[in-house]
Amino acid sequence: MSDTVKKATRDGYGDGLVKLAELRPDMVVLDADLAAATKTGVFAKVNPEKFFNCGIQEQNMMGVAAGVASTGKLVFASSFAMFAAGRAFEIIRNSIAYPKLNVKIGATHGGISVGEDGASHQCNEDIALMRVIPNMTIINPSDYIEAEAAVLAMAEHIGPAYLRFGRLAAPVFNDNPDYCFKIGKGNQLRDGNDAAIIATGLMVSEALSAHDELKERGINARVINIHTIKPLDKEIIINAAKETGKIITVEEHSVIGGLGSAVCDVLSEVYPIPVKKIGVEDVFGYSGPAAELLKKFGLSCECIVKAVMS
Repeated sequence: MSDTVKKATRDGYGDGLVKLAELRPDMVVLDADLAAATKTGVFAKVNPEKFFNCGIQEQNMMGVAAGVASTGKLVFASSFAMFAAGRAFEIIRNSIAYPKLNVKIGATHGGISVGEDGASHQCNEDIALMRVIPNMTIINPSDYIEAEAAVLAMAEHIGPAYLRFGRLAAPVFNDNPDYCFKIGKGNQLRDGNDAAIIATGLMVSEALSAHDELKERGINARVINIHTIKPLDKEIIINAAKETGKIITVEEHSVIGGLGSAVCDVLSEVYPIPVKKIGVEDVFGYSGPAAELLKKFGLSCECIVKAVMS
C-alpha cells in the first residue's frame, strides 16, 4: 500500500465537521485550545459564530458541552484523547452520558502513533475508559474517508459518542463508490477462511498489508474492519469465528479493555475459539518517531503475519 494516498483521520474529522454544518445548522463545536491540532480550526474558519474555544480546561469544556446540548443542539467537543477521555472522564460520565445528551467527543491524537509527544500524550486507554460508560457509542475510523463518514453519521445519531482520530497520516483505502459507513456494522474487506484478522483504526491498513503477504504464502486470511467498538457487530465476529476457527485482533490501544477484549467477551459466551490479541501490552509508551514506535510495540504488518503463521 506504499503508493496509496495518506491522510490523517483527524483531517477527516475537520472536513467532516464543515460538511455536517451544511446539514445541521443547529450544531456547535467546542475546543480546548487545540483547534490547529484537532482540525476543528477548519470548521472555525467557515463557521466562526458556531465555534467556541474553551481554553485549556477540558473538564469545563465538557460541562459547557452538556449545557449547550441540553438546549437541543448537536455539540462536538474536541481535544486530545488523553485529555478528553482521561482528564474529563467524570464529567463525561455524569454530565453527558448519564442524561444521554447529544454530545460527540472528537478525540484526536489517540494511540502510540502520537510519537514524539511521549507517554504523557500517548493515550492507549481511552477506548477501555469509554467502553464502560453506559449510553456511550465508540467509533474508531480506519482512514480519512471513514472518519469523515463517521462525523456525517452523527447527524442521525442521538446520544453521546466518542470518536477517536489519529495524528499520523494513514493510507486511504475506502475510496470506492460502494463504500458504506453504518454505525455498529463492521466491514469485511477481504475474504478468507484460514484465519480472521479483526482490526480497528490505524491498524486496518496494516491488516490489509498482512493479508497480501499471507496470500503469497498460501494463507487466505479474512480481514474485518471494526470501526464501531460499541455497539459491537457481534454477528460478523461470530461468523468469522465459526468459518475460520482462528481470530487475531489488532488495535493501537492497550490489549486490556479495547477491541480485543470486546471480541473475547462475545466469543467466550457464544463460540469460544483461540484469539490472539495484538496491541500495546500493559506498559506506557515513550517518545520516538511514530513509525518506529508502531514497530517497536508490535503494531505492524510483520507482527500480524507472524501471529497468523503461529
